[in-house]
Amino acid sequence: MTWKPEVEGIELRKRLALEQGGSEAVAKQHAAGRLTVRERVGGLVDPGSFREQGPMAGHSETDESGALTSFTPANFVLGFARIEGRPVIVGGEDFTLKGGSPSPAGLRKSVFSEEMALRYRLPLVRFLEGGGGSVPRPSSGERKAPPPSAPPANAPPRFMSIARLLGEVPVVSAAVGATAGFPAARLVASHFSLMIRETSQVLIGGPRLVERAVGQSMTKEELGGYRVHQASGVVDNVANDEKHAFELIRRFLGYLPTNISDVAPVTACDDPTGREAEELLSIVPRERRKVYKMRRVLDAVLDEGSFFELTPGWGRTQITGLARLDGQPVGVMANDPHFYAGAMTADGAQKVRRFLDLCDTFHLPIVSFVDEPGFMIGPDAERTATIRHGMAALCAVMQCSVPFVSVIVRKVFGVAGAAHFGPGGEVFAWPSAESGALPLEGGVAVAFHRQIAAAPDPEAFRRELEEKLVAQRNPYGRGEGFGANDLIDPRQTRPVLCDWVDRIQMRLREHTGPRSYTYRP
Repeated sequence: MTWKPEVEGIELRKRLALEQGGSEAVAKQHAAGRLTVRERVGGLVDPGSFREQGPMAGHSETDESGALTSFTPANFVLGFARIEGRPVIVGGEDFTLKGGSPSPAGLRKSVFSEEMALRYRLPLVRFLEGGGGSVPRPSSGERKAPPPSAPPANAPPRFMSIARLLGEVPVVSAAVGATAGFPAARLVASHFSLMIRETSQVLIGGPRLVERAVGQSMTKEELGGYRVHQASGVVDNVANDEKHAFELIRRFLGYLPTNISDVAPVTACDDPTGREAEELLSIVPRERRKVYKMRRVLDAVLDEGSFFELTPGWGRTQITGLARLDGQPVGVMANDPHFYAGAMTADGAQKVRRFLDLCDTFHLPIVSFVDEPGFMIGPDAERTATIRHGMAALCAVMQCSVPFVSVIVRKVFGVAGAAHFGPGGEVFAWPSAESGALPLEGGVAVAFHRQIAAAPDPEAFRRELEEKLVAQRNPYGRGEGFGANDLIDPRQTRPVLCDWVDRIQMRLREHTGPRSYTYRP
């Protein structure tokens, strides 16, 4: 007598689990332009590295003799894997089974994925597709008992574990189809979130719920398609297709440590640290009202091809992203003068605050390229609580414990300017730098408003005053008064910053570990 019959029963269930929702359901998934969860895992991780957990989890039915008559796999796939040789936890919902709505075993596996990431202190990558729950119907099998909905009655512990996760390991989530309810909450409770152009939507509630609740009839795409969320800040990036999503996930994780007790991996760099970009000498126009392309500045200074922008369609006055300097991963923030001259809007402030949390959590030094005219003003700015969100961003800067360096490219005015300078950070300035409580034009309008109003030609008098004050300015005062660590030739920005990165290496190694607060999505 052996245990061969039981072993065969185990192997049979594992083979059936690989069939997912069956050939018809898989074909339907492919016809909609979407991969299955197993294809997603295989496309993301290093070949042959996936080690599944709970490969036979699900629900089986047997006849009176004990022979298997049917088997329904859990609709969540989970396991250990490697990405670029580094260990991760990867999991995802199986839309071919119950449209991704959690089965009992599927829900347990999804929760276990978070527990595994905490236990092993490994990055978590999850593919999200489906709703947070379903309305049970009386039938046979596991549906006799109502399936757990999300979030369940014990939601607080669940959310405590999610908050803890965000403070300890990198979390990446991809909406790879329609994602609603609790899966949508999981999506944004991530350090990096993305969705797929045309084939994914992110929704608090789907079209039927919306129509029933508020009387509006809309499609899923109209409610929560990529056009909505690339501008809403719900997702960081939009991938062209699922293959592109895999590339973005791999690239993002490459800038981060495995967990908060590690430092981010430094890679070999063949871009010379002493490289000087000649175009930087003239990239900022002498005419103060003309704009320039800040991303060209970043490309000229950072390691070639290393800038990975985050949330480019939201808070567009502010640029945030990850990059490398001499192979060292860094967080990069900058102003984009093409949008409201780079002024700090409510959206921009929230974008900066979230980005600073990311960098501080994972000990990424921050490089700020400053061209800040101040908080956005006007009725829209007041209605969107710009000053409140702006102060939250400023407080996030003051809480930063990572090394911080700022390069004043053009201007820095008002309270919002302080959001670009970390505590104890080094400051370098270009000759084009200017600063003050107000931009020159605003200062003239306030200080000389009576004289301007009384002049025979107010506009001509205003221009005369502005031109006179501009002519009196020179770039040397900041350096002579030690208002910056140094006033530099713009062409020397890369060498200066690479030298800074070399100086801070010991600080990075000494400041790993938890922060007094967790990442706030």
